[in-house]
Amino acid sequence: MANNNEDSPKKEELVNVHAEKDVIESSATQSESTKSSAKTKKSSGNGLLWFVVIILFLAVLGLAGAGYWYYMQQQSASTEAATVQQSNTATLNAIERERGDILASLEAVSRTNETLKSTVTELKAQNEKLALQAESTLQQLNNMEGRRPADWLIAEADYLVRMAGRKLWLENDVRTAILLLVNADKRLKSLADPSVLPVRATLAEDIQTLQQLNPVSQSSVALALTGMIAQIDKLPLDTFEKPEDANAEDTTLSESADDWQENLAKVWRSLVNDFLTVKTIEGPVEPVLSMEAQFLAKEQLRLQLMHAQTAALQGDAGLYSQSLQYAQTLIIEKFDIEKSQVTGFVEALQNLIATDISRPIPTELASQKPLERLLDSRVKQVFGQGASAL
Repeated sequence: MANNNEDSPKKEELVNVHAEKDVIESSATQSESTKSSAKTKKSSGNGLLWFVVIILFLAVLGLAGAGYWYYMQQQSASTEAATVQQSNTATLNAIERERGDILASLEAVSRTNETLKSTVTELKAQNEKLALQAESTLQQLNNMEGRRPADWLIAEADYLVRMAGRKLWLENDVRTAILLLVNADKRLKSLADPSVLPVRATLAEDIQTLQQLNPVSQSSVALALTGMIAQIDKLPLDTFEKPEDANAEDTTLSESADDWQENLAKVWRSLVNDFLTVKTIEGPVEPVLSMEAQFLAKEQLRLQLMHAQTAALQGDAGLYSQSLQYAQTLIIEKFDIEKSQVTGFVEALQNLIATDISRPIPTELASQKPLERLLDSRVKQVFGQGASAL
C-alpha cells in the first residue's frame, strides 16, 4: 500500500514531467510557429508600412504642391485685387473730380440762368415801356396838325447854319458860307410861320456881316504871286554892259585874195588891240555883278514873294505887306528898271501891295443859338420821350 502510494506520486510526477515536456514541446512548437508567423507578419507589416509611408509622403508632396499653388493663386489674386482696387480708386477719384466739375458747371449754369432770367425780366419791362412810348408817339403823330411835318425844315436850316460855320472857320470860305445861310433862310421862309421871324432876322444879320467882309480872294492873290515867282528868272539884272566903240576899226577880213595886205594889217591890229587896251571912262564906276551875286539877288526876290504868298493864304496882312515892299526894294536895287519886263513886274507888285487881304471873320454866327432853341421848342418837345426813345 505504501509502495503503491509511493509509486503513484512518482507516476504522477512522471506524468507531470511528460506533460510539462509536452507542454514545453508544444510551447516550443508554438513559439517556433509563432516566431515564423511573427516573422511573416513582421515582413508583411514592414511592406505595408513602407507603402503607407510612401502614400503619406506623396500625399504630403501633393498637399505641399497644392498649398504652393494655392498660395501663388492667392498672391496673384491679391495683386490683381490690389491693381483693380487702385484702378477703381483712380476711377472713383476721376468720377469725384468730374462730379465736382459738373456741380461747378451746374452752379455756373444756374447763376447764368438767374442772370438771364433777371435780364429777360428787365428786357420785358423795357419792351413794355417802349411799347407804351411807341403808342404815345403814334398818338401824338395822329394828333399833330397838318403843318407839323414842315417843322423838319427847322432841322434842315440848323444843319445848313452848322455847315456854314464849318466852311467859315475851317476853310475860310466866305462865299460858300453865305450861300448856306441864304438856303437856311429859304427853309425858314417856306414855313410861313411868324414865330421864326426873329431867327430869320439873325440870319439876315449874319449874311450882311459876311457880305461886308473883304471880297478879295486870298487864293487869287496867292496864284498871282505864283505866276510872278515863275517870271523871276526872266527879269534882267542891272549889270555892267560893254559899250560899243563907234570909232572901232573894222577887223573883218576880206575874202578877196587881192586884199591880202589889208587883211594882214587887220590881223596885226587885232592882235595888238587884244594884247593891250587903254580906254578912258568918264562918270561913276559901276561894279559888275558876279554870277553868285546874280543868283543871290533872284533867290532873295523869290523868297520874299513866297513869304508874301504864305501870308496871303493865312490872312496875315502885316507880313504880306512887308514881304512885298522888301521885294520891290530888291527889284529897284538889283534889276534893270529901264526894261519893260521889270517895269511891268514892279507895277504888278504895287497893285498887290495896294490889295487888302485882311478878312476879320466873326468867331460865331448870331443865328446859331436862336435856331437851336427854336429846334428844341418846335421839334423835340413835340415828340417828347418818344423821340428820345427812337
